[in-house]
Amino acid sequence: MNTLWVDKNLRYHGLLQAFSRTNRILNSIKTFGNIVCFRNLEKATNEAIALFGDKEAGGIVLLKTYSDYYFGYKDDDKEVHGYKWFVEQLLDKYPIGNPIISEQAKKDFIKLYGAILRLRNILTAFDDFEGNEILTERDTQDYHSIYIDLYNEFRKTDEVEKEVINDDLVFEMELIKQVEINIDYILELIKKYHKDHIKNKEILVDINKAIDASLELRNKKDLILQFISSLDAHTIIDEEWQKYIEAKKRQELEEIIKQENLNHDEAIKFINNAFHNGFISTTGIALANVLPPLSRFSPSGERSQKRASVLIKLTQFFERFFTISNKDI
Repeated sequence: MNTLWVDKNLRYHGLLQAFSRTNRILNSIKTFGNIVCFRNLEKATNEAIALFGDKEAGGIVLLKTYSDYYFGYKDDDKEVHGYKWFVEQLLDKYPIGNPIISEQAKKDFIKLYGAILRLRNILTAFDDFEGNEILTERDTQDYHSIYIDLYNEFRKTDEVEKEVINDDLVFEMELIKQVEINIDYILELIKKYHKDHIKNKEILVDINKAIDASLELRNKKDLILQFISSLDAHTIIDEEWQKYIEAKKRQELEEIIKQENLNHDEAIKFINNAFHNGFISTTGIALANVLPPLSRFSPSGERSQKRASVLIKLTQFFERFFTISNKDI
């Protein structure tokens, strides 16, 4: 639950229990809940927190005002910057179109844009934020694209895929996903482009920017652009898109099967099950049945290496097609 409206004089455990049901967090996206009080419960809230938690925590657990998050505030002698200040720094230091060259500049950008993402996540809970984002939709897509590029660049230096690349850099990828652009949005742009007789190049720019700003769609960019290049005056977008994707899905899986010499029927069964279940299974005998037989004289560890390489390819295939195709091969 996101928002709770309170019209009772709650106290102690009843108050905390009611508030907590709303305030359960969900990863880095839902970091708080909204509680709208029609009674003055500030004193009761502080008493409940003091009784069941930390008596000094009364002013910590409550969100500050919209103005504090947007314009900043003072915490004793310390100045805490707000969203407006961070965005102004972003536009001044990292104007769109200027490449970020040095490693230190890249790290500074990551920290700065991460702070903006966190503040934006809080500010979207306030009605006053609408129309005051400063960054346009296209600006946001451009900065998202830079942020994702740097995420992939720094992640390559780490063998384990994780959002904390090192002690200094924390990527807010869940907040990037929060405003994720899906394939339906792209298809609507393609329909608009098609309706304009494939002449409005500005729409093509919008499509490219939207894809680059999306973690979900980046590994599908070549598919989308190839589909656009195949359009003609008679194309029915939705129907042709599904036919095109199903054909590409089968073609790419057949290529993997051929390259890796996999058991054809078992590989198709394995992938279809993955699409039904929503994930690639790495346990049990299903994957083993997909692998080609190896000679008993094969070097030690060859089968485990083969298993790992096949699993990587099948996982990449699954992630490429899962959200855009729902039919069996």
